[in-house]
Amino acid sequence: MREAFSNLMKEIQSGKFVFTGELEPVKTTDISSVIAEAKSLKGYVTACNVTDNPSSYAAVSSLVAAYVVQKETGMETIYQLRCADRNRIALTSDLLGAAVLGIRNILTLTGDHTLLGDMPNAKPVFDLDATLLTGMIRRMVDEGKDLNGNDIEGPHPQFNIGVAANPNADPIEPEILKVVRKVENGADFVQTQVCYNIDKTLEFLRMFKSFKVPVLVGVFPMRSYRVAAEFDKFVPGVKVPLELLDKLKQVKQQQISKAEKREKYDRINIEFFAPFITELRKSGLCAGCHIMSVHYVEITPKLLAEAKIERTLQKTSPLTVAKSS
Repeated sequence: MREAFSNLMKEIQSGKFVFTGELEPVKTTDISSVIAEAKSLKGYVTACNVTDNPSSYAAVSSLVAAYVVQKETGMETIYQLRCADRNRIALTSDLLGAAVLGIRNILTLTGDHTLLGDMPNAKPVFDLDATLLTGMIRRMVDEGKDLNGNDIEGPHPQFNIGVAANPNADPIEPEILKVVRKVENGADFVQTQVCYNIDKTLEFLRMFKSFKVPVLVGVFPMRSYRVAAEFDKFVPGVKVPLELLDKLKQVKQQQISKAEKREKYDRINIEFFAPFITELRKSGLCAGCHIMSVHYVEITPKLLAEAKIERTLQKTSPLTVAKSS
């Protein structure tokens, strides 16, 4: 078992069923809303992912946002780092910066092609992919060397490395092999794409169980029919169940107040995802759930309460956050 540098990894290794959240900075110079969301999730999740230019839409630096969130709120972060727009030099530089700033979790991502984003004329990089980036970080942590074997001065960076997986892939076997390559390159934990089908999710977890790497299953409470429909249409490899879409659509079409719609949307999400989380927890096949309720963080306490997950403040060691000069 590798060393746990982060509170997240310590809780996973302790056997606790953990929850992580997700924060999504946008194209802004004001991240007060991100900080507020992080504060509202404290005590309900152990750490929060901070997205890195999702769908290749340029946003405020994930590294900067992750650091500020930790500094201002005490919420541990998972710094998402993608290869689409950085070569190995830039990736190394950002990782060294993350180590200086006290970031302890990295989620490696290959990233979406730049053609999909809001600057489609941007030149894609893809010098590395998520698997090679995982191996590069592993070498930095274990050997104190960069990808070319050059020494890193000072203490070795202290990161726990996460990777992504998609249990919805069909066929599933190539996806398992892809994730196994990431594990072989040094991954400490896995966070999955959004899952809706409990049987397919459990099948993936059973197939992956022998590799003994903790998996956090992704769930995505959707705050409106529009969000659900866009997710279903534009996110490859995932389909929102038609029954769930229909229920959300019916609420959208009702002539009721915004408050009443909000309450109905909440109830639909709770009725779908609370049993899903309960079933995952009972299975003993995963280490927890990654709740991707982006800009809908108020659903998380309600969802965990329905799933009979008690709110527990972190009992692990407090975060060590670098002081700004």
